[in-house]
Amino acid sequence: MAKVAIKNGVTYINCPGCEETHSLNTDPKSGKPCWKFNGDMERPTFSPSILVRTGHYVPGQPQPPNCKACNYVDDDGDPWPFPCGVCHSFVKDGKIQFLNDCTHKLAGKTVELENIDAA
Repeated sequence: MAKVAIKNGVTYINCPGCEETHSLNTDPKSGKPCWKFNGDMERPTFSPSILVRTGHYVPGQPQPPNCKACNYVDDDGDPWPFPCGVCHSFVKDGKIQFLNDCTHKLAGKTVELENIDAA
């Protein structure tokens, strides 16, 4: 199995920190932002760093009141509709190095990139 999947110029990686898939535009013809990819499906390297912000960490999004792990519930009893977090990493030679500004459990750690099913 490969550590990346590519479909229509978009490269996908499994992120063990977020426990979800991140997508990267690696085709310069598809617009910006665009990451450089070394083309190695087993030991991928991307540049620049990968920054994923969700929920209220997205610039311009509202901050839920009393956000302490984003367990906010609105006046109707509905949960905050977006997970809130930051995932900031470098992927080099098949390893993912999570930077200290990540809000998940792998902040500051480097681990092997997980295999991914073909897209």
